[in-house]
Amino acid sequence: MPYLIDGNNLIGYLPHLDIRSPASRRELISELFIFHKVKKTRVEVVFDGPPDSAISQQDFNGTAFYLHYPDIGQDADLIAKKIISKETDLRQFFVVSSDREIIEYAKSKKAKSLKCDEFHKQLKRALKQYRKIRELEKNVEPPSPLEVQFWSKIFEKKK
Repeated sequence: MPYLIDGNNLIGYLPHLDIRSPASRRELISELFIFHKVKKTRVEVVFDGPPDSAISQQDFNGTAFYLHYPDIGQDADLIAKKIISKETDLRQFFVVSSDREIIEYAKSKKAKSLKCDEFHKQLKRALKQYRKIRELEKNVEPPSPLEVQFWSKIFEKKK
């Protein structure tokens, strides 16, 4: 199930992020990319304002994770509406925003909408699941032959 996310709107609802901070935009992108990986779904994020020079769409090549920014003089709402209009199966398409205009537009096109606080719960669960996966994937380095020999001698002496 693909997601279209109103990035600036979501930042405003997340207690650990600040809409005025460029670092918050990067943090949100990182969290949403993890969400994308855990859920194995397409995620499209729309932001107001110019792109962050530290992050490029090329950073996500080969994935179904997309960043969208408006041209000068446009706003993110117009881009979001265009994305919604181009989507072929809106029954399985989630629009994440607490902006009434975007939510109403999504509903008029039969897309599912999630308010930012609802999506925040899903995001937290995905981040928690990701941490568990990472914990299980930690590389455990096998003992070297020297360590095996050392421990073997110690345990042989106890017999």
